[in-house]
Amino acid sequence: MDMLQTIALSAGLAWASGLRMYLVVFLAGALSYLGYLHLPETLSVLQNPLVIGVAGIMAFAELIADKIPAFDSLWDSFQTFIRIPAGALLAAFAMGEVDPAWSVAAGLIGGTITAGTHFAKAGSRLAINTSPEPFSNWLASFSEEGMVLGGLWAMLASPAVFLGLLAAFLIVTGYLIYRVAGLLRRLFGRKAAPVI
Repeated sequence: MDMLQTIALSAGLAWASGLRMYLVVFLAGALSYLGYLHLPETLSVLQNPLVIGVAGIMAFAELIADKIPAFDSLWDSFQTFIRIPAGALLAAFAMGEVDPAWSVAAGLIGGTITAGTHFAKAGSRLAINTSPEPFSNWLASFSEEGMVLGGLWAMLASPAVFLGLLAAFLIVTGYLIYRVAGLLRRLFGRKAAPVI
């Protein structure tokens, strides 16, 4: 695997983990097990049938949980403590057998990418959950799954294109996080009017 493919794999696993971490582990493991994806030795544990099975069960649970309005936000809040460290580890281990400094740097960058993707997803879901109908929630959920599948395909088919799209995604995500943070500051920053 050349360096561009390695960087794309590292960044791609981190990015997709922010949306659907269990699906990412399941797909990477299954594709590697079937011989369609070459993973570095440091990620070979993903192709273990036990890991594939557990990740598949959890991916199915997330598929259901993510379609239930309000429960999806509760799920995302718990997943904050799983997705971000997992994305950082996947990014670090995707570098393979390299100088440990490169692995640590990849883990730090990967964790940041995962966190940005996760918080953009969770913030948009909070906004979507203000709507009483469930269809927008389902549309968002299916869109996220499509993004993960399309992103992983692009990562494998054309690493340079994927990295360009990822850079654009991260810029948009940064802007959205900035806007949501401003909205939250305005909502919670208002002081109660003094009672006379």
